[in-house]
Amino acid sequence: MKVRVCMSAGECARVFVDGQEVDAIVRGEYPVTGDWVQARWVEPGLILIEEIEPRCSKIARRAAGRSGEEQVLAANVDIAFIVCGLDGDFNPRRIERYLAIAYDGNVRPVVVLSKADACADVAAAIEQVRAEVLLVVSALTGEGFEALEAMLTSGVTAVLLGSSGAGKSTILNRLLGGERQLTGAVRESDSRGRHTTTSRELIFLPNGTAIIDSPGIREIQLLVSDEALGAVFDEIVELAAACRFGDCTHTNEPGCAVVGAVADDRLESFHKLQREAERLRGERTEKQRWRSIHKAQKRMYREREYNGG
Repeated sequence: MKVRVCMSAGECARVFVDGQEVDAIVRGEYPVTGDWVQARWVEPGLILIEEIEPRCSKIARRAAGRSGEEQVLAANVDIAFIVCGLDGDFNPRRIERYLAIAYDGNVRPVVVLSKADACADVAAAIEQVRAEVLLVVSALTGEGFEALEAMLTSGVTAVLLGSSGAGKSTILNRLLGGERQLTGAVRESDSRGRHTTTSRELIFLPNGTAIIDSPGIREIQLLVSDEALGAVFDEIVELAAACRFGDCTHTNEPGCAVVGAVADDRLESFHKLQREAERLRGERTEKQRWRSIHKAQKRMYREREYNGG
């Protein structure tokens, strides 16, 4: 039978069966929250996950550490609410990273600037963020929640992304109409919080919308395509078409249509993320190449042993 994963922790998981959460064990590849899987009952109250269905979308990053592999954080997501507090947490450069992983995973990004009640100049903050859809909300006053709720229709799956203390769980609690998710205070120095959400969990709203709450992500390394970065920095891509040279790097070439037309900090961010994504893709390709070589060597040794060599 086909069921959906609402929480995953390695060999153990929980799935939805007929509207109820049921414990599950995994055989094979580990699923992530939001995956659709093929499963069967092994005993009352316990499901065996046998196969992961193909994903239509994902939120992923480069895994922390030296592996260089892609780490999928959530699957089969329609909307990514990128939550950033309008307090000490506010960071347009971090928002650009979240936008890139959303576009790369075929997920529609919506930037949500939370804690509007804590900001003296909301308009100035909005000017620093370039996004196709941007909402300003306050869980304290209710500002902006009508527009947010309008996107959450039955059958939609959304994920809340952002740093610890950005207000993700507070937003979810208001949508749920209760204190289901734990929330915590933030540090005065930088408005960052502890990880009150410790795992990615898929929760259904009363109208049938599925929302994945997630822990704050400390590190967002971009294993993304040039197309995803182009979607984040669309004005740079558009201006680049008017550059004098087709291979313009948009740094110091004469006749560059980008330099001077784009804010220095945003152009610097574009170059930085472009270099990072290119480097990480190269590292991944090289590791995959060596993995293929090692597999071929093992095959050759096995064949030699089998043939008595």
